[in-house]
Amino acid sequence: MGMDFIAGALALVVTSLALWLLQPLAARLNLLDHPAGRKDHASPTPVTGGVAIFIGCAIAFIWGRLGTASLQSFMAAAALLVAMGVYDDLHDMRWYTRILIQVAAALLIIFWGGVRVEQLGPAFGLASMQLGWLSVPFTVVATVGLINAMNMIDGADGMAGMLGLSALAMLMVASMYAGNDVLASRLSVLCGALAGFLLWNIRLPWRPRARVFLGNAGSALLGLVIAWVSFRLTQNPGHPVNPVLALWMLPIPVMDCLVVSVRRLREGRSPFAAGRDHIHHILLDAGFGPTRAALHLSAFSLLCGLTVALLSKSHKVPYPVLLGAFFVLCGLWYALTVKRERAVAFFRCLRRQPAPVLAAGAAGSDEEQNNA
Repeated sequence: MGMDFIAGALALVVTSLALWLLQPLAARLNLLDHPAGRKDHASPTPVTGGVAIFIGCAIAFIWGRLGTASLQSFMAAAALLVAMGVYDDLHDMRWYTRILIQVAAALLIIFWGGVRVEQLGPAFGLASMQLGWLSVPFTVVATVGLINAMNMIDGADGMAGMLGLSALAMLMVASMYAGNDVLASRLSVLCGALAGFLLWNIRLPWRPRARVFLGNAGSALLGLVIAWVSFRLTQNPGHPVNPVLALWMLPIPVMDCLVVSVRRLREGRSPFAAGRDHIHHILLDAGFGPTRAALHLSAFSLLCGLTVALLSKSHKVPYPVLLGAFFVLCGLWYALTVKRERAVAFFRCLRRQPAPVLAAGAAGSDEEQNNA
């Protein structure tokens, strides 16, 4: 554990230092998120979070000599997504081009690293349920889905980073409990790098705005990290963890992605279209600040993960019931957000704050000032 702590601390320091060193380069290359439209940051902000996290992880992994085929394939896939994200931040790629590159990244971890979803039986209470030839397409869809789920939730300072860190921390505890010390060591590095990014990204009393954003490179990298770790954790015969447990450790991004995609498709829109229909947008409109919204949603994620882990350990609740409960949660969220004003009123009620009185015509301009 001592070496794990050192590797995690090294990733934290290197990531934080890389973010500082990349600031002048970001300005020179125009790798910046400029204030416009619905964005509320006051000045151009570097989108170098993904690059710095990748650098922090790479150096920590090299220092720890953790080179295996699985890790090498992951780092190759991560490098591909980071390069794609940087290019996307600079030139705004077409959505289908992003999807093709995400598929290529998924195929790298499948065929080079041998990391894939082959068994779904435990999620349905069955001893065996081999996917066979469906293993590859299922893994690709799951990987691409998680990448885009993290991209969609990355709409407020600290949101994606804190939700990602809470998920990775729970996955690390689960891997330690299952006896998968190798994966736990790698997770300590990933958690350290993400924590180093959050030092620059979350809002603090003495820093009213984030100094750096994840960027498309960072959100794609974070989605790949969670997918790779989840597959390694739930598809390891020697240290098995039920897939349902991994699902409940990342409830907010997955639920938000599923519900928003279904709603947009029913409205005849692309799931990849821009919009203010994500959960963090609703919380911001209800009066939550970005940091408070991120803290509340992260606390909810931790509560969900801990509750399902305890129920799983007690063997009193079958896994199919826990899986069904997740989709019930998605259904309830869909029903609540069918009318946006009802969802905003619900969260405003949780804050115990009366609805503000706006002058005629002011509501539109107020909404445009919130984070995208």
